[in-house]
Amino acid sequence: MTFRNPPNLIPMYKSIVFSLFVFMPCLLFSQIRPFEGSSLHYRLIGFSFPPGADSSYTIQIAEGVHYRLSSFDSNIVVSGVSKTNRLILEVPAFGKDYTWRVLYKGSADQKNMELHHFSTMFSPSIDEKLSRLRVIEHSDKFKDDYVFIDESNAFYDMNGSPVWFLQSPVIAPNQVVRDMKLSPQGTITLLYANDAFVINYNGDVLWKGHDNGAVSEEFSEHYHHEFTELRNHHYMVLGNEAALCKVSGTAGTSVHIVNYDKNKSDSTDTYKKIILGTLIEYDECGDVVWSWKSSKYFIGSDVDNFRANNCDKNFIDVHENAFSFDEKTQCIYISFKGINRIVKIKYPEGTVLNSYGQKYEPDNQPEGKDLFCGQHSCFRAKDGTLIMFDNNVCSSTPVPHIIAFREPQAGKGDLKKIWDYKCQIEDNSHDKMEYHWSSGGDVMEMPDEQVFACMGGSYSKLFIIGKDEHLLWSALPEKWDVAGNTWVPSTGYRASIVTDKKAFEALVWKQQLE
Repeated sequence: MTFRNPPNLIPMYKSIVFSLFVFMPCLLFSQIRPFEGSSLHYRLIGFSFPPGADSSYTIQIAEGVHYRLSSFDSNIVVSGVSKTNRLILEVPAFGKDYTWRVLYKGSADQKNMELHHFSTMFSPSIDEKLSRLRVIEHSDKFKDDYVFIDESNAFYDMNGSPVWFLQSPVIAPNQVVRDMKLSPQGTITLLYANDAFVINYNGDVLWKGHDNGAVSEEFSEHYHHEFTELRNHHYMVLGNEAALCKVSGTAGTSVHIVNYDKNKSDSTDTYKKIILGTLIEYDECGDVVWSWKSSKYFIGSDVDNFRANNCDKNFIDVHENAFSFDEKTQCIYISFKGINRIVKIKYPEGTVLNSYGQKYEPDNQPEGKDLFCGQHSCFRAKDGTLIMFDNNVCSSTPVPHIIAFREPQAGKGDLKKIWDYKCQIEDNSHDKMEYHWSSGGDVMEMPDEQVFACMGGSYSKLFIIGKDEHLLWSALPEKWDVAGNTWVPSTGYRASIVTDKKAFEALVWKQQLE
């Protein structure tokens, strides 16, 4: 192609050269992480830098603030080698200043001399003079895993050292969150102050539940207990709704759940307001795409035979406290602690396929153990068994159990117990104080079908057992008792384990809001 009047390309070339001159340094600088002067609330740090001509890099980290290479070289505490221009390394301590640089193999230019600076923050939540995670049973097999502990809002390695603590502009410092865990997409999900949040490694909020009462038809959805990011980037969370309980007589008689009618008074002897559960699925935009209400299941069910001990209180506290979505079978299991029941529903139809646990016949007392009592967590394992954390609160010796059940094939009948692991108290600690597990606790499956559990309650030991029920690893969260001048078990709620290396690396590298 020829031009009759060739265009003047010089201004265009000048513009390109000027843009490269101005923006290339900024582009290179933006590739350097952590940013200069960053203050980080984690010791596991993703270091990134501009790529070089060769494919080998050495990252050196020195403790302290240094501007001279002689000073820097004499204080190096961490060094790592990478074949790519990014690497995750761990620095020794919180509350410290650090200087780092990257050496490019075979290069002697000035970028080898650049020193970068950051610091690590400190928080009372990870002050090891006040609280600690004492590892009782060590295991090299799980040395690369980590655990989230709700009560301390922190992330620990399997040797009991904190490596990350929660620092977020929307969550007040040192306030307890619930159900903090790593999603398959490399984000952190948690519940705080009746809100559901998705955050990144830096604590930036990526998603927040639209708590607008679209399902409950109230001012709030009242999020609680469990919040999960699904593999399709949707979110599921437990909520509450109000219903009315019709009183047929005095205390100790049967009561009936009826449709909530806002025109009826809940201050009379005939109707009392109670709380029932919801399960809500949101899409990435925060719109409700699916929901399920337990009121539709309980109205007219055998729960009508539940006898209330005190008509001045909420009568049927079904206490929806956990759910698990088996995306393979498209079934959801929902735990109702207050009535010792697990309900299995088909997704997305919402139909009840089966219910497991205590059944209520006429004149049946409201308490009494059937297969389990006061459970706090359940899930369907890879081998098809249903595994549950049984708080065992109906027992005269209420130490929690982890129980594996086989479900009935036809969808009818009840569970068959396969194995039963009694949670253990270590170090004769039961001689020192009386413990309780009326709340808290959870259980989850690991990749090799081991089971990770948190006992919750006033003795919230964490542990891993194998398929043969053999203890593989255990640790006990403790707090310093100033009056007794000793360490004592601390109260806990839930914990979760991180075994997915790809999800964890995605978490570290998604450090900034996109």
